[in-house]
Amino acid sequence: MAAKWIEALTGSLEQKKQYKQDKARMESLPAPYADAAMAMHRYLMYAGGITDGDTMIRMYTDMADLWERAAVDRTPVRDIVGDDPVDFAETFAKAYAGREWIDKERKRFTTAIDGAARKEN
Repeated sequence: MAAKWIEALTGSLEQKKQYKQDKARMESLPAPYADAAMAMHRYLMYAGGITDGDTMIRMYTDMADLWERAAVDRTPVRDIVGDDPVDFAETFAKAYAGREWIDKERKRFTTAIDGAARKEN
């Protein structure tokens, strides 16, 4: 009973466990892969905009897989992210089309514009 109540307030405990495992996987990579993975992780925490826990966990698991594979193959970091790491990270995040925090405001804005346009007639 208590676990369900806590999860209702804080989110899934299983998701938190998976997130911590994925983050630990990235932190344990050799340099420079850990540095790049953690920089991307930080950026996506701020810019990713994903609010759905399942989607976010899937994204971070895939990101850990990506950087682990790069480390095993010794793929240069720039070969992964290219010349524009911001574009790479944002394109990566877009592949995980979950709900975003801005969705509510987009709907509100569109509704307001529709209402204003109706008043013109």
